[in-house]
Amino acid sequence: MAERLKGKAAIVVGAGSIGPGWGNGKATAVTFAREGAKVWCVDINPEAAEETVGIIEGEGGEARLFRADVTRSAEVAAMVDGCLAVYGRIDVLDNNVGTAVVGGVVEVAEEEWDRVLAINLKSCFLAMKHVIPVMQRQGGGSIINISSIAGIRYTGVPYATYYASKAAMNHLTRTTAAQYAPDKIRVNAVLPGLMETPMVVKSAGLAAAYGGEEELWKVRARQVPMGFGGNAWDVAKAALFLASDESRYVTGLELVVDGGTTLKYA
Repeated sequence: MAERLKGKAAIVVGAGSIGPGWGNGKATAVTFAREGAKVWCVDINPEAAEETVGIIEGEGGEARLFRADVTRSAEVAAMVDGCLAVYGRIDVLDNNVGTAVVGGVVEVAEEEWDRVLAINLKSCFLAMKHVIPVMQRQGGGSIINISSIAGIRYTGVPYATYYASKAAMNHLTRTTAAQYAPDKIRVNAVLPGLMETPMVVKSAGLAAAYGGEEELWKVRARQVPMGFGGNAWDVAKAALFLASDESRYVTGLELVVDGGTTLKYA
């Protein structure tokens, strides 16, 4: 344990995994704990977050479970109050909630548009809204928003809700970083590429758009210049850098973690 986050308290929103294996939030929560952070593991599915907490505690780390629907302001406020009551501070906020639904602007239902934008974007807005005042009182902190290369490129799959929500998250990250830089609050985004995580399999219609799960992984790997899809640990390590004091002079960054995929679309 290098203890790059020793003495810090971190909220990881979406700390559970939507399916078997390692999602970005789950891997990030475990990585933060391995580096010495006390981790407030938040998820709408308490069983998923409980599994993450169990892994952390099994390795001798410190973590607590908190169930919240982060599209609801009152529940986000309770999430923040709960962390403060237990850990006394919030040094890191990692926003890892997201979903993807296949459908362009013509095909996607209005109800799906509202649902995905609430999960992907409103949750990020609400978490920052309630955490930033805490960080201001403390004299600083680090916020990491998990976005996607879909926020800056067309990836070949028509999902308007995902493109729009992630693009908005990127600009919200930049503008929030600029506004709160004088308060020593750093706000950065990680933009994963074609990753191999449970969310990809569970996203409505995504595997079918590629011709099935097996073909999905093959096709996506061929799209990556490095020749393989990334995983949740690649995202977690990027988040760790942004959470640590090693990135003390970094804010407003869109850290692309994609094996060179976006270089092809430039």
